[in-house]
Amino acid sequence: MTDSQNRNEQIKKLRELIKDIDIGMLTTVDEDGTLRSRPMSTNSEVEFDGDLWFFTYASSHKVTEIEQQEQVNVSFSDPHKQNYVSVSGSAQLVRDRNKLQQLWKPQLKAWFPKELDEPDIALLKVSVQKAEYWDAPSSFVAHTIGLVKAIATGDKPSVGENEKVTLK
Repeated sequence: MTDSQNRNEQIKKLRELIKDIDIGMLTTVDEDGTLRSRPMSTNSEVEFDGDLWFFTYASSHKVTEIEQQEQVNVSFSDPHKQNYVSVSGSAQLVRDRNKLQQLWKPQLKAWFPKELDEPDIALLKVSVQKAEYWDAPSSFVAHTIGLVKAIATGDKPSVGENEKVTLK
């Protein structure tokens, strides 16, 4: 398998894991070095291609943090399916009007009352460089059977598939 094919397969797997998760926790580094996380809508209708997009106000504190330190993390969790994804990469502010129009969805009006006419509206683009995911048996029964078996045998429970991937 070529590097390109491998990267495409990794992106496809990550896309499948996060496609139904609308909220990711975006972690940035504050000016004093502390990590700060906040929930952000991922525009889950947008197909993940190695980049994540978030609507934001350009004057927000998270943008100031990203301008000082572009490395960020976004984590996703779907406990019902036992899927967990953590991605890291670099973030940048994007004010491209065409991209804003392409990604806009009506639900965002709650945060941006003037919609695309909001003077401070912008996008955060996270270019994913590395990711790690945990894709465990999703049903409660399968998960419970795995835990009971682990207790009975003294073995560690199966956590399903765990993989570290590098995209860039």
